[in-house]
Amino acid sequence: MRGRSVWTNWARTERVRPVRVECPASIVEVQRLVRSAAGAGLPIKAVGAGHSFTGIAVAPGVLLELDALSGVVRVDRERGRVTLLAGTRLHDVPRLLEPYGLAMPNLGDIDRQSIAGAISTGTHGTGSAFGGIATQVVGVVLVTADGELLTADDEQETALLPALALGLGALGILVEVTLQCVPAFVLHAVERPEPLDGLLSELLARAAAVDHFEFYWFPHTGTALTKTNVRLPGDSAVRPLRPLERWVDDTLLANGVYRVLCNVGTVAPAIVPGVNRLADRLVGDREFVDRSTAVFTTSRTVRFVEMEYAVPLEQLPTAFARVRALIEERGWRISFPIEVRVAASDELWLSTASGRATGYVAVHRFFREDPGEYFRAVEAIMTELGGRPHWGKLHARDASSLRGVYPHFDDFLALRDRLDPGRVFGNPYLTRVLGE
Repeated sequence: MRGRSVWTNWARTERVRPVRVECPASIVEVQRLVRSAAGAGLPIKAVGAGHSFTGIAVAPGVLLELDALSGVVRVDRERGRVTLLAGTRLHDVPRLLEPYGLAMPNLGDIDRQSIAGAISTGTHGTGSAFGGIATQVVGVVLVTADGELLTADDEQETALLPALALGLGALGILVEVTLQCVPAFVLHAVERPEPLDGLLSELLARAAAVDHFEFYWFPHTGTALTKTNVRLPGDSAVRPLRPLERWVDDTLLANGVYRVLCNVGTVAPAIVPGVNRLADRLVGDREFVDRSTAVFTTSRTVRFVEMEYAVPLEQLPTAFARVRALIEERGWRISFPIEVRVAASDELWLSTASGRATGYVAVHRFFREDPGEYFRAVEAIMTELGGRPHWGKLHARDASSLRGVYPHFDDFLALRDRLDPGRVFGNPYLTRVLGE
């Protein structure tokens, strides 16, 4: 146990001084700590890597660090299923799966999160035939408010899995997660700049034509930086980026030089359009073939804040176009790019893609800049289009406005009342988005 140290998330948007910090080394110890917190009338929350921008993991009572609960529990080779302890970090998963010739089917572009944190917040990648990371979950074990273990998989409590696989941390403390993996594969990656207007006219067709497609747009430019990934068998020949080339592109330019430019832009906003045009020319023109995880994920060391909205896929071109026009109309100087991705429909109760094919629009600001006016205006557009905010990224929505965009919202609340009637796992963020 540690004393009242201050916990902050990666983006520095949230901070809390918990009553105490605990680092359990076993599932039994998690059970004991939950019972102890409940008996003392203290809320208890598990935190992962702190990569959520919202207060979803803020723990004002007992904060659980699950770093010691990491690694493989068991492997079902026949079905390609791997059970991991909940504190396992995503960047460790490829090493853990490699001996079995397996890989996760899809990933987001950041791999610093714990597996429990990634699925609980709805972390996702891109691909019109692929869901978020939580759709890979075929089994979970969590500690409920009374300190007991609840297992949901295809043999027991199966009906609960669509809620527990993406539970916002509101239903219990995840301690084990079973993933449906696939044979290891490689990706043929093509990253190149393209005229933005031409891309927008065929956006949905482009996304549907390949395995994985996304683009970035630096405001004040006319170019989209597109990323197209095509899946190849695991024994395909690879042509990875040369180490120096990767370092120059991903470390020196995308992080080092860009950090300096963003800092300058905060004191001299007038230079931002020029900076963005320079960034446009410096990044995004390369082709390579590499292991899936080496292509999906990138290093992000420039600190930023983010809001991301999920809209019905058919609304994606409109959503992006309206944000683009908004920036122009308001005369803002936005240094960080807008990211556009897609995902398949799924059946998870609180997934942003629940029941509908989905397009994502993510807006960012450098962490030294105030995102308030920009994010509020973008949120108004996305709300009008039926948008759902990413649970781990900044937004201002509450339970009354979210109920109407999630068909299973009340089902989730009823399950929460059943599993955690005393709100042992509650915090201010969950009160806002789910109600008391």
